[in-house]
Amino acid sequence: MTDIDKSKLSWDEWDELHFPRPAESGFDRVVERAISRRGFLGGVLAFGSGAAAMATGLLSSTSVLAQAASRFAFTPIQAQTDGTVHVPDGYSWRVLAAWGDPLVSAADGYDVTQGGGSVEHSDQVFGENTDGMETFSYQGRQLIAINHEYVNPDLNLPAQNEGVAQTADEVIKLQNLQGVTVMEIAEGADGWAVVKDSPFNRRIHHRTQMRLAGPAAGHDLLKTEADPTGTVVLGTLNNCGSGKTPWGTYLTCEENFNGYFGATEALSADEKVIAGYRRYGVGDEGRYQYELFDARFDTAKNPNEPHRHGWVVEIDPTDPTSTPVKHTGLGRFKHENAEVVLAPDGRVVVYMGDDERGEFLYKFVSNGIYTPGGSTEGLLDDGTLYAARFEDDQTGEWVALTPETTGMEMAEILIFTRMAASAVGATTMDRPEWIATNPVAAEAYCCLTNNSRRGVKTDDGSIRTNAGGDVMAVNAPNPRETNEYGQIVRWRPEGDDHASDRFTWDLYVMAGNPTVHSDAYAGSANMNAGNLFNSPDGMAIDSTGLVWIQTDGDDDNEGDFAGMGNNQMLAGDPVTGEIVRFLTGPKGCEVTGLAWSADLRTMFVGIQHPGSGWPNGSPERSAVIAIKRDDNGLVG
Repeated sequence: MTDIDKSKLSWDEWDELHFPRPAESGFDRVVERAISRRGFLGGVLAFGSGAAAMATGLLSSTSVLAQAASRFAFTPIQAQTDGTVHVPDGYSWRVLAAWGDPLVSAADGYDVTQGGGSVEHSDQVFGENTDGMETFSYQGRQLIAINHEYVNPDLNLPAQNEGVAQTADEVIKLQNLQGVTVMEIAEGADGWAVVKDSPFNRRIHHRTQMRLAGPAAGHDLLKTEADPTGTVVLGTLNNCGSGKTPWGTYLTCEENFNGYFGATEALSADEKVIAGYRRYGVGDEGRYQYELFDARFDTAKNPNEPHRHGWVVEIDPTDPTSTPVKHTGLGRFKHENAEVVLAPDGRVVVYMGDDERGEFLYKFVSNGIYTPGGSTEGLLDDGTLYAARFEDDQTGEWVALTPETTGMEMAEILIFTRMAASAVGATTMDRPEWIATNPVAAEAYCCLTNNSRRGVKTDDGSIRTNAGGDVMAVNAPNPRETNEYGQIVRWRPEGDDHASDRFTWDLYVMAGNPTVHSDAYAGSANMNAGNLFNSPDGMAIDSTGLVWIQTDGDDDNEGDFAGMGNNQMLAGDPVTGEIVRFLTGPKGCEVTGLAWSADLRTMFVGIQHPGSGWPNGSPERSAVIAIKRDDNGLVG
C-alpha cells in the first residue's frame, strides 16, 4: 500500500485495491470454445459489422463496405502519440474553457502557484476533469452544462501537500471543483468564449442543496441526523455522463460515489447497510479523505449518507435559482449516462448503464405521458425500472424490477438496485457505459468498455463474479475472456417502441487489433489497421444518424495496443458498419463528452486529464474544446 500512488489510480483500480476479488490463476482463452459451443460468435461478428439494419439479416460486411459511398464529410486521420489534439484537414479547434478559468469577473484566474486558484473563488471557476455535457438554447442564448467528474489533488492543492488535503478549507476546495458547470457561451470574431458574469453562470458542487424525489424519497435508509426527512441532500458526486430531457433540462449522473466515503472508527450499521456497502464498494477509506474533515462523509457517524448518492440529478440550466432534483425512480448505481427518448405513445424512456465490471443495463419507462408545455412532475419517478437480459439467439427482455419479481420492497429496489437486478437474473455486462439512441431509427447502442476479469478463474477453478456474486462467464453480448478491447452492443426494440419489454440485438463493433491478432481479439470485420481503437466509452449519435465514439483506454501504443495511439473520437456509419477516426487527443487523456451548437456548426468535446505536452498550460488542465470546419459548414 505504501508503494502505491493512490492519486494516480483509476476508479476501477481504487475499487480493486479496497474491495479485491479472488486472485486470478492461470487459464486458457476459451473464445474458440465459446464459438463451438454456441455456433454464435461468428454470426455476431458478421452481423455486428455488417450492413444495412438489424432487420435485414446477416450481410457480408466486406461487400457492403466496398459498395457503399462514404457519408463522412472529412478525410480520416491517422493515430497520434503526441501531446495535442489533431482533427482532419479543413477543421480547426480551440479551447473554450479549462479548469480554473473564471466564470465571473470577481473570481481570480488560473494561478499555478495556488493549485489553480484560491478556496474563496473555487466555486466561481470552471471545474476539474470535464466529462458529459449538453447544450441548450434559451431566449436567443447558448447555454452549456458540463460535468466535472473528479479532482487531481496533486495539482489542485499546494505542492507540499503531496496530493493530500490538510485542512477543512482544502477539502472545500476539492468539493467545489467537482460537480457541474452551467454557463453561457457565445461565438464572436475570435471564436467561442464563456460569457463572464452571465446570470446563467452557475457552479453546482458537493455542497449544493438538492431535493430527493420519487418512491424512495423519505425512506428510513435516506434519513440522517442533518436531514430527518430523507428528502434534502447536499451535493452531487462523481458526475460522469449526462442526458437531456425533451423539456430542456440537464441530467447529470453520479458514478463512482462510493470512493468519497470513509470511516474514522468501526461501523455499527445494521447488516442491510453493510451488505449495501459491500455491493457498491463503500469502504473505510475515502479517496480524498473527506471523512477526516467533513462528518457527512464519515460512515461511522452517518451510515445512510452513501445511500443519498448514486442517482441521476436533474438541473434546470435556464433557472439559476432552481434546486437540483435527485430522481430515485431511476435507481441507484454507478450511473454512466442517462439517454432519454420518447416512446410512440409519449411515455418517457431512460436508458442507463452501471459502469462496473459485470454490472447491468437498465431502462426506466414512465407511467405518465410527456406533453410539450405540460407538467413534467413525476415523469422521471413514476414508472417502472427494468434490467436487461440478453439471450444467445440475439433476442432480449427487459425484466421489471418490482416487489413481485425481486422479493424486495419498492424503496429498497431503488436504493439497492444492483441487488434487485441480480435477483431477476439480469445479464452481466462488460462495464456498460454511454448509451445513445438513433434519432433516425428505432435503435440504441451501448459502449461496453472492457472487462479484464470476464471468464477468469479463481484458485478453486470457478469463474470470477461481480460484487454481488453473479458469475462473469463468457456470454452472448460479451463473448471474449479477459476483454481488454471492448465492444458496442446495439438493440432494436420490438415494434420500434422503446417502451417495449422485448428487443433484438447484435454487436455493432468489437474493438480489437487485427495487426496483432488473427482470432476474436482482432475484433469484428469493421476493424482495420486504419481505425484501431480500444475501450469505447463516450458516445453520441448526431442528427443524421452517425455514431460518434470516444475512447478511454490503453494508450501505450505497444503490444496488444500497437498502432492505436492516443485516445480518440471516431465516427461510425450504422448503415454500412464503417468506422473512421476523426480526432485524437493528447497523450494521457480521455476524450469524453460531446455536444453541438444550436446551428450544428460547432462541436464541443471534452479533453480530460491530458498528459505532458498539452499546449493549454502547465500543469496540464482538463478542458472543453470547440471544433469547427474552416468553411463554417456543418460539423461531421
